[in-house]
Amino acid sequence: MTVLTRVLIVGATSAIAAATARRYAERGAQLFLVARDPARLDIVAADLTVRGATRVDTLAADLLDYDSHGALVAAALDACQTLDVVLIAHGVLPEQGAVEATPAAALEAMHVNLLSVMSIALTLRAPLLAQGSGTLAVISSVAGDRGRQSNYVYGAAKGGLDTFLQGLRNRLWAAGVNVVTIKPGFVATPMTRHLPATGLLWSQPEVIAAGIVRAVERRASVVYLPRYWALIMWVVRLIPEFIFKRLRL
Repeated sequence: MTVLTRVLIVGATSAIAAATARRYAERGAQLFLVARDPARLDIVAADLTVRGATRVDTLAADLLDYDSHGALVAAALDACQTLDVVLIAHGVLPEQGAVEATPAAALEAMHVNLLSVMSIALTLRAPLLAQGSGTLAVISSVAGDRGRQSNYVYGAAKGGLDTFLQGLRNRLWAAGVNVVTIKPGFVATPMTRHLPATGLLWSQPEVIAAGIVRAVERRASVVYLPRYWALIMWVVRLIPEFIFKRLRL
């Protein structure tokens, strides 16, 4: 007998999230999608229904409205009853020069990439503890492994998120809930269109989506996607600071 998988995806219209949703839809999952743009949500939901999703519900929401996160989680639970998989996938990649020149822009990026994610995850903590099962997967980045001059504001948000997720994973594991940190490398998406997306290190969203589904199934803790990024970042972390600060990375 096929077991129905119930999936909540926050930031569901992003390229990686939508690709992940398609993989679950093809397995007949029930999906609850949250994103800012209702028109794009409807397009994604219609596509997932065609691909085989058992049911698709949507909620348009401003994820920076922290007071609305309780209602967001309540709506997802009302539709799904239980949450087998939660994927938090929203974020922005600010241009480093802009956030250096305008501290308010840097703080806005921190709200999107770190604080709003923390708020949603903490709002989910109690219901996940109560059901005693499920996986919370959160998209971070290899940028969080070390501060680089080219994107240290974005990297700071992702580094803080990594530490937060490590603690949350430790908090929820004994209750039967897994927290997995997803750390993609370069991915060709609308968020990275201002970068020269060429070379062997660039991946497509579908590759990352496949890795996310595998990580959830394996109940992994931290995954680098594609996997070769684990080796790359291991080398980057080993570079002594007196050398690293001289590199133009």
